[in-house]
Amino acid sequence: MRNKKGNKTARKLWIGVGILVLLSPLGIIIPSYLGAGGAWGEWSLEQIEKMAGFAPEGMKRMADTWKAPMTNYAVPGQAAGPVHSSLGYIVAAIVGISATAGLMYLITRLLVRKDGSSKHNRQARR
Repeated sequence: MRNKKGNKTARKLWIGVGILVLLSPLGIIIPSYLGAGGAWGEWSLEQIEKMAGFAPEGMKRMADTWKAPMTNYAVPGQAAGPVHSSLGYIVAAIVGISATAGLMYLITRLLVRKDGSSKHNRQARR
């Protein structure tokens, strides 16, 4: 059973995460406002080649292996522009956080018993 202090801490954590989700579009808004191009680290193979003068062979070989489910953070059928791109960033953040939180919940459920003891703690007591 959770105590009140734990509930308050979890609530503060989720409020902080929510604020970060809402701020995530700043990663595309600020660079475009300042004329700096795209967000840092989200370069295409061509952009890396242009900036560095070459692209690593492994990167070239693996470039088409993975296709993002939301290319350029765009919701399918979404119009172009910073406001619409912001929506895509927020949706991507929510999907990513939900997937991560769900995975952590499942792992926790597998490792912790209903009485609150973990598999590791039970083995240490023996």
